[in-house]
Amino acid sequence: MKAVPTTATYENIAADSAENITLAELGYRRIRNDIINGELKPGQPLRLEALKARYGISFSPIREALNRLHSERLVVSGALRGYSIAPLSREEIRETTDVRILIECDALRLSIENGGDAWEAAIVSSFHAFSWLAKGIAQKAGKVTDDDAEKLEARHREFHHALIFECRSPLRLDIANQLYARSERYRRPALLGKNSVKSSRNIALEHKQIMDATLSRNQKKACALLAAHYRRTADSIEKVISDGAEA
Repeated sequence: MKAVPTTATYENIAADSAENITLAELGYRRIRNDIINGELKPGQPLRLEALKARYGISFSPIREALNRLHSERLVVSGALRGYSIAPLSREEIRETTDVRILIECDALRLSIENGGDAWEAAIVSSFHAFSWLAKGIAQKAGKVTDDDAEKLEARHREFHHALIFECRSPLRLDIANQLYARSERYRRPALLGKNSVKSSRNIALEHKQIMDATLSRNQKKACALLAAHYRRTADSIEKVISDGAEA
């Protein structure tokens, strides 16, 4: 005779489900971070057994994490070969940049129309948090640490998110987040890696100009500055990819 599920059974199922969601999120963050930092190389196969041993997470959460990374195009899959790290290319970073400009400039225009005092305060706060951290890291002697890079990237992400948050469009924000993830794996090595490009750009000034135009509610100028900012970064990244190919 088949056992009838009890309340305790359903509680255990719910607990197991919550644990799997938590582990899937943990797996996603750790694998994603290793992709962005270059610990997992472009084209590298992702074997489930190896990932389980590396991260101490069971197969089911790892599969969920890989599916999420696949949707962000950080990993690719083949019918016979399974998952692997997505390759890097100049074509992808240029296309990613072009689409980011379309989505984020549209979201920025909407945010300028919709945003109030709290939105402006969030932009100013995130800018100062980012610029102060960047200044402190620049004053350090020696190599930028992974922890420095993580903190700086988080502050950078918060600033750009604050700019467009008041577009009030979950779909635009979701697409913007995915494009940010795709560009991040290119940008971090280009700006902080061993093959980083030495540039005369004043990154802090570029961000300040974007902020000032946004707060003055000048949609055209703010979007032009944001687009130029992204294109300069794409140019630097393409230089790194070209130098790496030549080497």
